[in-house]
Amino acid sequence: MTSFDITILGCGSATPTLRHEATAQVIDLRDKLYLMDCGEGAQLQMRRYHIRFNRITHIFISHLHGDHCFGLPGLLSTLGMLGRTGELVVHGPHALEDFLRPILTVFCKDMPYEVRLDLIDPTQHALVMEDRSVSVWSIPLSHRIPACGYLFAERPAEAHIRRDMIDFYQVPVHALRAIKQGADYVTPDGVTVPHERLTRPATPPRRYAFCSDTEFLPSIVPLVEGVDCLYHEATFMERDVARARQTFHSTAREAAEIARRAGVKRLVLGHYSARYDDLTPLLAEATAVFPHTTLGQEGMRVVL
Repeated sequence: MTSFDITILGCGSATPTLRHEATAQVIDLRDKLYLMDCGEGAQLQMRRYHIRFNRITHIFISHLHGDHCFGLPGLLSTLGMLGRTGELVVHGPHALEDFLRPILTVFCKDMPYEVRLDLIDPTQHALVMEDRSVSVWSIPLSHRIPACGYLFAERPAEAHIRRDMIDFYQVPVHALRAIKQGADYVTPDGVTVPHERLTRPATPPRRYAFCSDTEFLPSIVPLVEGVDCLYHEATFMERDVARARQTFHSTAREAAEIARRAGVKRLVLGHYSARYDDLTPLLAEATAVFPHTTLGQEGMRVVL
């Protein structure tokens, strides 16, 4: 099976601490790299975990709070100094234009590569980007400013050829591609051999959902239903639910409730408030609702 994994670079919230870095993740799908958010220090974290960030072709920004985007200027500058020539696409809400355009004009005007901004509507669930490996969809969230999560859906693979049946029916090599894509085979004698007889079903495509920052929002449940892994912010414990409401964030229990309702396979928590030295109580609150929960940590590699 081809690679589909996520490296967590940072899972802290707005206030910097020595325990956690600002939000950023790298998704590696079929050896293509995609950056999810770019908090301050993201490029240092990629150095630390030996991620070749010059291979990143798309960056997805959830919203324009500093702990999710202040690492962008430095990263863009570094890529230019490293001699990057290929286009880099940065996706995000419309405020991305106001944030990045002056930086590109003043600090990055002579870079050897192009930065293209793809401005999206964070209130809509819509296709943001697709290539041969993945389709990326926006997930509308509810925060103090326009924000969205992202769903990374692996593109379906082709069916697997059954070598025994190919040999039995003496199927020529030039017909295999069409059969893998769903075509039947017609023998020289005019007999139609169904595609299902010649193949085994493809491995089901994998899906990863990133949902941070947001208040408790049951409307996202259908959008993340059954995903292989859900990363959901868990900024607060239940004892601080009033603060969660005030700041439009979620508690660990609420994140677990979303995972339970959506029937996801795995939940990873993150975006922890700086007030918590010990995250064990957050994990306990979440696992009481959804047992398949893990605490996100810097350097964690989530393999789907």
